[in-house]
Amino acid sequence: MKEENISFWQLLAIGLMLFAMFLGAGNIIFAPVLGQLAGTNTWNGMAGFLITGVGFVLLAIIALAMAGGTVEKLAGRVHPLFGKYFSIALFLSLGPIYVIPRTTSVVYEIAIIPSIPGNVSAGSILLFVFSLIFIVLTVVLSINPSKFVDILGKVLTPVFAILLAVFVLMSFLSPMGSFHEPQEPYMTGAFFKGFVEGYYTMDVLAAFVFGGIFIKSIRGLGVKSEKSTAKIFIKAGIITIIGLALLQLSLAWVGATSVDAIGYLDNGGQVLAESAKSLFGFGGIYILGSVVLLTGVTTNIACLSSVAEYFARIYPKVSYRAWLYALALISLVITNFGLSTILELASPILLLLYPISITLIILVFTNKLFKGYQSVYVGAVTGTGIVALLDAMKDAHILTDTINTTFRFIPLFESGAGWLITGFIGAIIGLVYAKVKHQSPREFLVTNE
Repeated sequence: MKEENISFWQLLAIGLMLFAMFLGAGNIIFAPVLGQLAGTNTWNGMAGFLITGVGFVLLAIIALAMAGGTVEKLAGRVHPLFGKYFSIALFLSLGPIYVIPRTTSVVYEIAIIPSIPGNVSAGSILLFVFSLIFIVLTVVLSINPSKFVDILGKVLTPVFAILLAVFVLMSFLSPMGSFHEPQEPYMTGAFFKGFVEGYYTMDVLAAFVFGGIFIKSIRGLGVKSEKSTAKIFIKAGIITIIGLALLQLSLAWVGATSVDAIGYLDNGGQVLAESAKSLFGFGGIYILGSVVLLTGVTTNIACLSSVAEYFARIYPKVSYRAWLYALALISLVITNFGLSTILELASPILLLLYPISITLIILVFTNKLFKGYQSVYVGAVTGTGIVALLDAMKDAHILTDTINTTFRFIPLFESGAGWLITGFIGAIIGLVYAKVKHQSPREFLVTNE
């Protein structure tokens, strides 16, 4: 079958659309804090951060394309039931349970609250009114996902990219200060701390979630074969991760140079808000607020559309539009618990899902080395999942001392990366089991439709 191609400008628009999906209001708040705390160790920390927060995003995009374009097919290599329930957990986390409420709350805290005189409670009626308007807007713009390339790639992305570029460029032309000595926990082991911190971008998980609607956008341009779709998927992904890497490095620079001007602050939203005021005066709040507002809109559209598309596909008796309304309602309710409560729920979930997702990506790329044996998939995911669950329990303050004492013999466990070791051991055990039981090799091919 003849290979299908699209123009450079169409490819660029798709790459910008994907970049817009990943660039959320929540994504821009982690690198500035890393920069502040890591100080002179910023680039060591960012090396780890970029691996999990950016590098694995491209690998996730490629792995998804290699696996046929859906997370169910990818995770289903472990077992069909695992693929189903892992996918549901992933989509719920990236949609109404966490990302949409977090994004809406971050926009409220950074773009709305600083613009209002006096102290306004996050639990006030204002939060409800704002979140209602914001989520209704998300629903309206998500009703027709085929317009994503035009709306996100050609309109909104250039606008907030220019605003961010102005903010970052000013921090380079007129630095707020110099790098300070690293603070805890970046005095030692900055690389692995950054490695774990990259989880909080959620971009690897987002790559799995956005896959369905992204492929639909490609096919809306007339590309029909899976092989051609995969190639375009990968090319657009390269555009996306270059943009994400440059963005995160720039934001880390802003944080690292901000201490002299604003001191150490509690979260990335505060760091960015105070840095904007330091660089531009009070008007900087409006520049940053515009960026956060636009990134929040694009993130919510991407998440709500992707999750609704997924549930409409697996439960087709309920229409796409009905899923949009139901998921938006759940998001609205959770948003009004407030940002602090939402963030408390996030970390344990990420510490469980992120390592499993990375393990699945690695398994897809190494599939030929172990002939696709199912027991290798099961062993690796089990080994990873056990330690990831322990990390999640520690983060939720469940049996923390007991877990630390009992499992500290695992290499890298105290750094939050012990799952790398146990996942590898699980894969080896699975490979030995496959050989002993004479399992049949499995091949997973992307075929033309």
